[in-house]
Amino acid sequence: MIVRWGLDSLPGVVAEVGMQRPLLVASPRWTLPIDAASRWSEVPSDRVDEAAALTGDGVIAVGGGSAIDLGKAVSAAVDAPLVSVPTTYAGAEWTTYYGVRDPGRKMRGGGAGAHPAGIVYDVDLTLDLPRETTVGTSMNALAHCAEALYVKGHNADADGHALEGARLIAESLPHVVDSPHDREARTELLRGACHAGAALGGSGLALAHAMAQAIRGRYGLPHGTLNGICLAPALRWNAQWAPEAVERFTAIVPRVEKLAALGGPTRLHELGVPREDLPDLAKAAAGRAGNQANPRPATPAEIEELLESVF
Repeated sequence: MIVRWGLDSLPGVVAEVGMQRPLLVASPRWTLPIDAASRWSEVPSDRVDEAAALTGDGVIAVGGGSAIDLGKAVSAAVDAPLVSVPTTYAGAEWTTYYGVRDPGRKMRGGGAGAHPAGIVYDVDLTLDLPRETTVGTSMNALAHCAEALYVKGHNADADGHALEGARLIAESLPHVVDSPHDREARTELLRGACHAGAALGGSGLALAHAMAQAIRGRYGLPHGTLNGICLAPALRWNAQWAPEAVERFTAIVPRVEKLAALGGPTRLHELGVPREDLPDLAKAAAGRAGNQANPRPATPAEIEELLESVF
């Protein structure tokens, strides 16, 4: 993966990847120092085939997880390289799999097979992120760090990124919340998200993400906020099966709940999730790949107890 810092490095990355006629996937608010052959501005969008038909020899995706997931879906559809310019801390730029959402942000499908080839980070693109999005996507990144340490595919290289990412996020996020336009704090937070993404790309997802994905898929709620809620019970659960890994993480981040609370809701009922839906959500989470990659997969009944603890 080619990783560069500063938006002025984007043309060089595009050239290095070999693109000459890229499709730009970006909402209307973003402008870039690049000449794209065509542009797709409906983000999110489930009209992947229509976007793919505009693609030349590559895709540039600018934005948060929805934009980059759409870019990945197009990349997979046309077998073309993808360069991502993330504007949040979610980490979607590091993986080959994606979800497809409609303009109402409801899940309409997903898949794998994207060809991520380059990433360009620029702190100036994050300075105006709302507090909820800042904290939510940071908690998503923090969950990547935690899960990388104990997922079945964990390894020493991903562990190193996970621990450094967790440290940077835990230290910088409160400062960013207090001073949103502090470029130094935002830079450290973005560096943490970069490490978290590398940890994710080198390992995988586990139980917290499985729960968050099941809930998001049903209600279209913010993925990062849900990860902030689901990470704490997942850590408590995994302390039984991977105690050393959980201890390494909690030594850096003793209370994920405290960080999650910086962004708003910390209970599922605050987001409008009905209690009577918990059994179905638990069953859906149990069947997801993240749960199957957990140190010990949780049963639907066990996941229902975890969801109840944060209801």
